[in-house]
Order: sequence, then structure tokens, then C-alpha cells
Amino acid sequence: MAGESRSPGDSYDDIEPLFEKVAALAPADPRREWLREQLIERCLPLAEHIARRFSGRGEVFDDLLQVARLGMVQAVDRFDVERGSSFLAFAVPTIMGEVRRHFRDNTWAVRVPRRVKEIQLALGPAVERMSQRLGRMPRARELAAELDVDLVEVTQALIAGNAYHSQSIDAVTGDDPDNAPLPLLESLGADEPSYHLVEDNMAVKPLIEELPERERRVLIMRFFENKTQSQIAEVLGVSQMHVSRILSKTLSGLREQALRD
Repeated sequence: MAGESRSPGDSYDDIEPLFEKVAALAPADPRREWLREQLIERCLPLAEHIARRFSGRGEVFDDLLQVARLGMVQAVDRFDVERGSSFLAFAVPTIMGEVRRHFRDNTWAVRVPRRVKEIQLALGPAVERMSQRLGRMPRARELAAELDVDLVEVTQALIAGNAYHSQSIDAVTGDDPDNAPLPLLESLGADEPSYHLVEDNMAVKPLIEELPERERRVLIMRFFENKTQSQIAEVLGVSQMHVSRILSKTLSGLREQALRD
């Protein structure tokens, strides 16, 4: 019917006779190369169609298109029309295999074992299928059962996904439409200058709990209640100088013990 949409495979249903003509020609016949070029040109849309299926996975589409076209040329050159199968049935897995190898071998930021790469690349389609089937994101154990692999391997593949694509800290980010794009480095948080205080607190906390009651109380009033030495002296009924000596002796002892431990 006129105007009816056609599937990507419709235009390849009658392509096998062209391969028969190529096979019938001698290798040195100039018509053979001309027919080969006609076949390649006719199959270019198939390569583009497959490349688009893999787009949106962190790889530039033009690169995927080049890889898919390479796979398509290989399919044209390797197809044996005498086997009786259709060209489309041979070409599609050949092109897709070339694209998958590209993802597996060339698009990882760090070295990852081949087995983990293969599982990681299978995770995307599996997650999509299972999400539709389950109505939620699948768990790692469910993914392992779906792919018939070990749970540990699925976990490794999920973690390895972080190594698939890296970005320079000098790269410009443009997520905020209200502001000019900034290099990623300038949008990163700075080191928290008080982290070492947390570490120190964790180190001395059990030591403080072992102090005698008066020394522990002096420390709490001085550093947790922010009282001055004079205020502490008034609470304890001693001189400010005595409070100073208690603090000095206690802090020195805590420091020495914390460093020793």
C-alpha cells in the first residue's frame, strides 16, 4: 500500500541475486568491484540503523557509525550466497558483533578483564528487559540468574561500569543554564579543613572516657561547653591557674598516649 512504512529489512529481501552475479564473475573482472560497491552503498542504511541502536551508551555516534560500516563491508565480503541463507540474517549479527567488540575493547578508561567487559555490556539490555517485566529495577542476584552467570561476576561488572568512561577535570560542564559553563575542576568541592579534627576525636574519645572524673569534667566544660578557664575555676572552686595546670597536664597525657597507640 502506498505510504505504508517499511521495516529496515524490506529493501534487502531481493539483494541475494546481486551476490550471485558477483560470485559468477572472475576475481579480475572489473564488473565485480563495481557490483561490490553497489552492494556496499545499498547496505549503508543498515549500518546506520544498527549504529543508532547502540547510541546513547557513552560513545560518539560518528565513531559507532564507522565501526558499523566496517562490519557491514565485512559482511558483504564474507557472505556466501551458495549457503542458501539470506544476506540480512548474516549481516545483522556480523555488524552488531563488530560494534560490540568496539565497546568491549576500545571504550574503557582503565583496564578491565575481558570476561567482566562482556558481562557489563550484557547488563544494559538485561536491565531493560527485566525492568519492563518486573516493573522495577532488577537486583544483582536477579541479573545473575537472567544472564546465567555468577553473582560475584555481576557485581564486578556493575562496579566496572564506573571504569567505562572517564572525563577530564578540565572538561567544561554546562548543567546549569543560568550560569556560564565552568571546568569540572572548578565545580568540585574543596577538602574539608576540619576532617583531621574528626579523626583526632575518634582517637582520643576512648582515652577521655578513661580519665578521672575531675579531668574529664574540665575537658568537657572547656572544649564542649566552651567555658573559659575562669568560669571552670568558679564551678570547681579552685583558681584559674589550677585549671590551667589541669588542662595542660591532661592534654599532654592524651596526646602522648594517642600518638603511642
